[in-house]
Amino acid sequence: MKIDIKVPSAGESVSEATVSRIIKASGSTVKTDEEILELETDKVNQVVYAPGAGKLTLNVKVDDVVAVGSVIGSVDTEAKGEAAPAPAPVPKKEAASPPPPPAPTAEKSARKMPSDFVAEMKAPAPPTPAPAAEPTPKAGERKRMSKLRKTIAERLVAVKNTTAMLTTFNEVDMSNIMAIRAREQENFVKRYGIKLGFMSFFVKACAAALKEFPAVNSMIDGDEILTFSTYDIGVAVSTDRGLLVPVLRGCDKKSFGDVEKDIAAFAQKARSGSISIDDLQGGSFTITNGGVFGSLLSTPILNPPQAAILGMHNIVKRAVVENDQIVIRPMMYLALSYDHRLIDGRESVLFLVHLKRNLEDPTRLLLDL
Repeated sequence: MKIDIKVPSAGESVSEATVSRIIKASGSTVKTDEEILELETDKVNQVVYAPGAGKLTLNVKVDDVVAVGSVIGSVDTEAKGEAAPAPAPVPKKEAASPPPPPAPTAEKSARKMPSDFVAEMKAPAPPTPAPAAEPTPKAGERKRMSKLRKTIAERLVAVKNTTAMLTTFNEVDMSNIMAIRAREQENFVKRYGIKLGFMSFFVKACAAALKEFPAVNSMIDGDEILTFSTYDIGVAVSTDRGLLVPVLRGCDKKSFGDVEKDIAAFAQKARSGSISIDDLQGGSFTITNGGVFGSLLSTPILNPPQAAILGMHNIVKRAVVENDQIVIRPMMYLALSYDHRLIDGRESVLFLVHLKRNLEDPTRLLLDL
């Protein structure tokens, strides 16, 4: 019996995909749920699995564009696939025989006559060797740009061209957060099965600040301003295919443990290519952490159609003044990029100040102050 292989749905807005990689060759034997090929859309990559065990037949090749729901092959459960042919042996090269020695020549007389000296003086000088040509640089690797990378590039250019993006900065003393993590880490792991990181503090602090400043939790929709009533925060995850931003839903209602588990699950799905369209849609605000790569300060770019994005950075011990005393504190720069068409400078500055206070005194998060 033959079982058709169809292109699976990748979300409401996705109607076609590109075959980016053939994992199992046509004609080979596959097992049920074994990976067959990988499809690429402008949002995510998706692996297609074998619907049954048997001989695989594929009607597509790499770079083919296929429609959602179309048949791209089949699995014959009653036929046996062909085994991959063994590689042909490489013939051994016979050792080249050494060149024959030059034929002996008659020895020249050791005695030189005056005519010999005159002939040597008139002989032309040996030619000067030409300078060695400089090596020609080799062309670099050339590969097709993925649909995901194209979409990212188009969106970034659109943000620069269609928004009035500005960035405001502040800094936060991470001493109290680091002390809480050190003190509560063991109990946190026992309770939730995952480590307490920095991101959960920032997610909870951002949710509280978004409640206080609803304009930051808004977007422009034509001639109208849409203010979200939920606090769905996207957390940027870097992958080999590009930057993905899965969305944490209802962050104001989640516990620190729930936030950490959701972030870990999304990061795993994003890097394995199993993240879905629904995981990436519907966010109202984004957090990106360049500090994990060592960034000290940067200007994050908006994630449209959102109106603001927070950039976290590296934690660096610096000398700061506290109660008229110079002390060493672990400091982090914060950057808030925002669409000035929607968010005024006053709101952006006060948003960061509110965020700073909650991060430097995390007990305030219990009261959403």
